[in-house]
Amino acid sequence: MTRPIAHVVLDRDGVLNRPVEGWLASVDEWVWERGALAGLARLAVARVRVSIATNQSGIGRGTVTEAEVGAVHRWLAEDLRRREVDLVGIFCCPHAPGDGCRCRKPRPLLVEEAVLASGVPAAQAVLVGDSVRDIQAAHAVGVGAVLVGPDADGRGTAVELAGVGRAADLDEALAGLGLPS
Repeated sequence: MTRPIAHVVLDRDGVLNRPVEGWLASVDEWVWERGALAGLARLAVARVRVSIATNQSGIGRGTVTEAEVGAVHRWLAEDLRRREVDLVGIFCCPHAPGDGCRCRKPRPLLVEEAVLASGVPAAQAVLVGDSVRDIQAAHAVGVGAVLVGPDADGRGTAVELAGVGRAADLDEALAGLGLPS
């Protein structure tokens, strides 16, 4: 018997917001990704705990500041609370790819921290991301995964994506997991 989903870990860029050229440095640049608002409403109705795990290497590269990303994340957290989403937290890796940190996905630390903070066993969690590195981080922690985006079927190898759901966007991913609208 499959356990019900009690915690969803979301990647940020490409799942919640449309990626911008360079790095998102201001709320003014935020544009909701297709299906994100409907997906968030689905999560609120289902009372599923939600975490965000996001690589923000623009901080480590010096193209965006930690304060700018922090301001976006404070706005996002407040917006999700207004939408009655049960937000556990936003877990952010600020490092550049070459820094050798433990938190940059595909390494599992961000997802591990999110699962631990949620109080929900990994077996009852799923990650929704738009890149293979998101899926790799989820698998390393024992969390289910769904790959989203317009070309979700064309990314990754058969080994990387074994048992991974695919959907056009967050709302479709959550509907496929059986969460009510």
